[in-house]
Amino acid sequence: MIQEDFLTVRVTVNGVAHRIGVEPRRLLSDALREDLGLTGTNLGCEQGVCGSCTVLVDGKSVRSCLMFAVQADGAEVTTVEGLARDGELHPLQAAFWEKQALQCGFCTPGFLITAVELLRRNPDPSEAEIRDAIAGNTCRCTGYEHIVDAVKMAAEGGVGERIGTETASDTDIESEVIAGEGS
Repeated sequence: MIQEDFLTVRVTVNGVAHRIGVEPRRLLSDALREDLGLTGTNLGCEQGVCGSCTVLVDGKSVRSCLMFAVQADGAEVTTVEGLARDGELHPLQAAFWEKQALQCGFCTPGFLITAVELLRRNPDPSEAEIRDAIAGNTCRCTGYEHIVDAVKMAAEGGVGERIGTETASDTDIESEVIAGEGS
């Protein structure tokens, strides 16, 4: 493929500005994982059903396996890697750890991002609201009880009032990945 077949996408991921060259058909999930090395966004069904590829795009949860990278041009994307700060787990991640809300961990990033969006919209959700929010995410290991408990624990700790307003970095970091370079 020749360079003219690529489009430049400018996207801020976890507070870091990136400029990446992508084919128009490249999925956001592939750009995140392969071009930016953010492998926390997992690909399960690749049909938007399982939720393991969920990321926030401009604050809204999106199945990154269903979105083209070019559609994220100019957007702010948050992946699971963007939740922790300065080597410390995000309070929601800590609640997942505390409540044993993960087993193999494959689906966990999608659940965390989904719960971040929920708690930003509703800092004190009921159990039914939590279950409704995570209904689009599939886990084959935990049985969901511990996941619900972890989201409740995070909400009780006031996490929802702080979620979604912070950025990964206050510094102006920029990265450039142009297709064909280094690959």
